[in-house]
Amino acid sequence: MPVVRALPPALPAIFLLALSAPANAELGDYSFWQSLSNLVSPPRADNPVTPAQRVGPYPLLANPAGFNSGFDPGNYYGWQTIRMAPQTGAVCGNGSPYKFFINRVPNTRNTIVYLEGGGACWDYASCSGQSGIRGARNPNGIADDYMSLLNPGASLVSPFVVRLHPWTRVKTQNWNMVYVPYCTGDIYSGDKVAVYEDPQGQQPPLVWHHNGLRNMRAVVGWLKDNLPRPTQMLATGCSAGGAGSLTNYANLRQDIAPDRGYLINDSGPVYTALAGDNQAYPSYPLQTLIRQAWGLDAAHGPLQYLQARLPGFNRNDLGSLYPALSSNLPGDRMGHTHFWQDLNYSSYSYERFYPEIVNAPNQAAREALIKQRWATDTTRLRSQLASLGNVGGYFPQFRNVNESPLHQHHRVRQLGYSGAQPATGSFREQCSRWQRASTRSLGKQ
Repeated sequence: MPVVRALPPALPAIFLLALSAPANAELGDYSFWQSLSNLVSPPRADNPVTPAQRVGPYPLLANPAGFNSGFDPGNYYGWQTIRMAPQTGAVCGNGSPYKFFINRVPNTRNTIVYLEGGGACWDYASCSGQSGIRGARNPNGIADDYMSLLNPGASLVSPFVVRLHPWTRVKTQNWNMVYVPYCTGDIYSGDKVAVYEDPQGQQPPLVWHHNGLRNMRAVVGWLKDNLPRPTQMLATGCSAGGAGSLTNYANLRQDIAPDRGYLINDSGPVYTALAGDNQAYPSYPLQTLIRQAWGLDAAHGPLQYLQARLPGFNRNDLGSLYPALSSNLPGDRMGHTHFWQDLNYSSYSYERFYPEIVNAPNQAAREALIKQRWATDTTRLRSQLASLGNVGGYFPQFRNVNESPLHQHHRVRQLGYSGAQPATGSFREQCSRWQRASTRSLGKQ
């Protein structure tokens, strides 16, 4: 009678290793033999948090000794849930424990940090998850099985973090993946515990933790203490995640310290919005509100902290982030993209702040007023990015995906990279422009 032997546990990983190996090795890739060795003896962290980084404003705090984060160093090619203790400062908006997700590979040090998109909130209706109100993602916290295929809005959100995407191949599919979920409603940038009263007086007050910046600091601290320092690192995200990748990039870049850093902000613009003229700076009412609601302007708060770490950033002009990053990180490649006809992020930006939009006679008139303001902000941003040598900009018109009456034409890179309609000129010309922008952004030389 023949003897049936079980396959060694390493064989599936060896198969995936061979399947995912790029034809040409990237900077940061291990040799084939080192990759095989890593299956048995996973590489350890080599850039841990220093004592100085564990103190001061927004420190990198670790889980306490004995806390089970759920991390298995030898678990490759599958999503792992990483739990963060309250002692790290990490918490979701509703006060539940924060967690994020990693998908490790044995063949490279290179890493993508992907920030999830999902709206924003600043009052009882938007933070409590009421239907019919533009709010923020995950008001009830993050489930342990969040990256299951049963939740494709996370596990299949972008080709950047889908290893075997059916029609799009990008090099980050061979990298270590870090998926940072969104549950604080503050584009990963706030630091304030707010108490929102029910305007109807029917429900108890909502205590909401706009804790995005501290969550990001906890993620960075864990990555430094548990994974090797990346040779190449891409920070990216869509919508709120795109904005968060922009506002957190300086901190990520300095603390994780990759040899090469890349940033792609997909559909999360942070506009210049100076006081005095809402017609010239349509995002000013929104920015005025969130500065207070999310604690951005607090003494020793998020904007003061960022200004101290990023010379050239003016906390009175949030749009100064782009030139400040460009001048401080001249060797990095950065890119920004969003649709001219966006009706998602743009609606968050203007819809609740202008009476003429709220009281528009019909949907078409409302959309026209929103797009008018969006065009003003986008035109200024496009000119600003064109003046920066290491920041690419791509602004197609729209794509028919992710549509609903107002949630449409959003997230240029979500699902796949084809099908966007060009802004001007022929499609061939736009493809050429995007190829050049991608070359600058992703560092393909």
